[in-house]
Amino acid sequence: MQNKKVTLMAAVGVSLLMVGYLGAQQIDSVADSQKSEKEIEAALLNSETKPVLSLELREQNMVSMGVKEEESETETEVSTETPTEVPTEVATEAPTEAPAEVPTEVPTEAETQPEQKSEFSDIAIAQVNDYVNVRSTPSTEGEIVGKLYDKSAATVLAEENGWYQISSGNVVGYVKSEYVVVGNEELAKSVATRYATVNTTTLFVRSQPTTESSIIYMLGEGEDLVAIDESNPGWIKVTTEAGDGYISADYVVMTTDFVLAESKEEEEARLKKEQEEREAAEEAARKAIEEANRAASAANTVRETQAAVSEEKETTSKKVTAPTSSTGQAVANYACQFVGNPYVYGGTSLTNGADCSGFVMSVYAAFGIGLPHSSAAMRSVGYEVSLSEAQPGDIICYSGHVALYIGNNTIVHASTPATGIKYTSPANYTRVLTVRRIF
Repeated sequence: MQNKKVTLMAAVGVSLLMVGYLGAQQIDSVADSQKSEKEIEAALLNSETKPVLSLELREQNMVSMGVKEEESETETEVSTETPTEVPTEVATEAPTEAPAEVPTEVPTEAETQPEQKSEFSDIAIAQVNDYVNVRSTPSTEGEIVGKLYDKSAATVLAEENGWYQISSGNVVGYVKSEYVVVGNEELAKSVATRYATVNTTTLFVRSQPTTESSIIYMLGEGEDLVAIDESNPGWIKVTTEAGDGYISADYVVMTTDFVLAESKEEEEARLKKEQEEREAAEEAARKAIEEANRAASAANTVRETQAAVSEEKETTSKKVTAPTSSTGQAVANYACQFVGNPYVYGGTSLTNGADCSGFVMSVYAAFGIGLPHSSAAMRSVGYEVSLSEAQPGDIICYSGHVALYIGNNTIVHASTPATGIKYTSPANYTRVLTVRRIF
């Protein structure tokens, strides 16, 4: 009888739960859920779809009614077995799969990602005596489309049977792989030139990377210097005629310059232009010399001697020999007459003071040749020759500085405010950027 009561009470408890369950299934009315206890009990006993629910309810009722210990243990065994299976699946599948897949996949993807290339990985640098031909096809039978000169740079596009397809300047073609070195960062940096171009009216070059240090050199807008170190935040170490110094990074534009290939058409146009410029320079020089010779006997120079102390000026007579021919040697001879005269920033007077480009410009002006008052711009005048081929009268270009070659590995130039116009030997006392010839 007691068992019957337990069963009946369990059925009542289950019926209440079923009402909530059926309500969750959107029962239309309360009346639909009013079933007899026997119907609910029968439904529960015959149901195979809600075993866990039935067992949980029966266990709760039996515990509350003080069911016999052996019956409670029997039900506990069943109820312990069923809930154990559900959490076990969740705990073994979900946590095991998710953590196992995520750590395994992420490192694999990272490992398969290609390494980031260096900016020099596809840069080819020519290593030849003079130049290597760039051909239209990867064969010595291919048409020559250009020349890649020694230490010139190119971008490698492809490799084919011992040949590199390259792009350099306006030239695209093939060079033999044995004549270039690819991906060598140290070599690429050594042949490249890093320029700091002034974008302010006057830029001070200081002895140390601080505005409190002394000024050792000055440059005007558009001039540039070779950068030798950019590791100091806000400052760039540069080389100047007065020695290495520092400039503020806020007042310059940085560029990297490589020598590039020259196409066949570009070479022909360059040679033609050089010939025309040489002929025009010689004619202009001839006319200038004739004019200079007429006034040679009356030539006088004026030198400032006490400008720092007073406004008085001392005028001295110094005979200047006018040019007598339009050759590079005549240019060198004429320039040497002004050794000992002062250096003046921005000046163009051969007697009262000139800066480096002002000195070269004024010397060539005596021969009827107009040159820019800028050391950077002078790197493009006339035509280029190698330092080993330099002749008297050639313009030697350095970092932020220019000079005139006079022969015997010697230059004459307006050096610094401390030294004025002077001789210097050897000509490559510092790095030479280019040598330009006018005559």
